[in-house]
Amino acid sequence: MTETLYNSEILKLATSIPHQTRLAAAQGTSERRSPICGSRITVDVTLGPDGRIVGLGQEVRACALGQASASLMGAHAIGRNLAELIEARDALAAYLAGQRDDPGDWPGLQLFAPARAHSARHASIRLAFEAVTEAAERARTAEAA
Repeated sequence: MTETLYNSEILKLATSIPHQTRLAAAQGTSERRSPICGSRITVDVTLGPDGRIVGLGQEVRACALGQASASLMGAHAIGRNLAELIEARDALAAYLAGQRDDPGDWPGLQLFAPARAHSARHASIRLAFEAVTEAAERARTAEAA
């Protein structure tokens, strides 16, 4: 169980999280926490005029699965718009819950297939995608105000 869940690819991603510096002038910020394990991720974003993420910063205090998820999110979030983030967040949640057979189009999320059988791990895996989506929603709302 542990070997499959925490494989070498998960551990490699957990040690190579991109954008680990918080943004000084974020347009939107979100902090998400898993009540089950205590993992916590804070994400800052700035949006371009087209509504796509142009700046990303994150602070990750999470288990290896949460760190790996933050790594995959951070590697591919820049250039994404809110609709794409919502789709990724929802597809990942449905995949982990067994409501769909694939994790969607976001690169690398199939890596979490072994975690599908461990529902206690789902919240930490979802954190980064929930946080970046909420941060982008807040940035869009702030821009519209």
